[in-house]
Amino acid sequence: MLEGRLRCMTLVTAHDYAWIRSSRIFSDAMASGYGLALVRGISPADVLRLMEAEPQGTGMGLGSLVEQHLEHRDETDYWDDSFIAGAFAVPGTAGDWTLVFDFNGGVGMSRFLPALSLNGQAVSHSTNGGKPMDLFDWYVNGELRTGFEWPTTRYGSTPDELVPVMREIGFDLVKDEEGAGPSTDTKAAVLALTERLTGVRLTEDLLKGAEYHFGHVPEQPA
Repeated sequence: MLEGRLRCMTLVTAHDYAWIRSSRIFSDAMASGYGLALVRGISPADVLRLMEAEPQGTGMGLGSLVEQHLEHRDETDYWDDSFIAGAFAVPGTAGDWTLVFDFNGGVGMSRFLPALSLNGQAVSHSTNGGKPMDLFDWYVNGELRTGFEWPTTRYGSTPDELVPVMREIGFDLVKDEEGAGPSTDTKAAVLALTERLTGVRLTEDLLKGAEYHFGHVPEQPA
């Protein structure tokens, strides 16, 4: 099953994403917290609609998303979990995908992944900033197939389905005494795994040059 999904995809490895360690954009996103999701077969406007986001227009480049995010934070208090999401279309495997990016640490995005993947796929990774919690989730037809914080401790309906591909990419799946696996650049490997599943190559130029559709995503109801 997995072999069929990956047949036309690149053989990218963690090495191809080593650039994130010298990237100002990515280091800032890691420090403040970010969420990034790729959703297959749904337009940016429809993705934001499914997220119950209030449209906030469009803007060119990552700088415009950062500006929207900072303006929103200036207008809300510390405990407000609403956030600004930026979305744009990008070609990938099996058609177009929508990339959704935010600086809310992915906390608010995760609750939408079942609905966004209902008739397709959604792949998400995030970092919450501060005390680092790095999450990866792969949904197919509304179901979480594989998710993990530590790649050696996976969950979902098929937690081991991606293991052969993860080994090819460069994940270290041997547990050490703390159960986390020996040191490896897991974040670079996660980005490579996302590309294997979607066919979308994440680059600085992609994030900096896209035209974003903005949406104000409300807090999750109590």
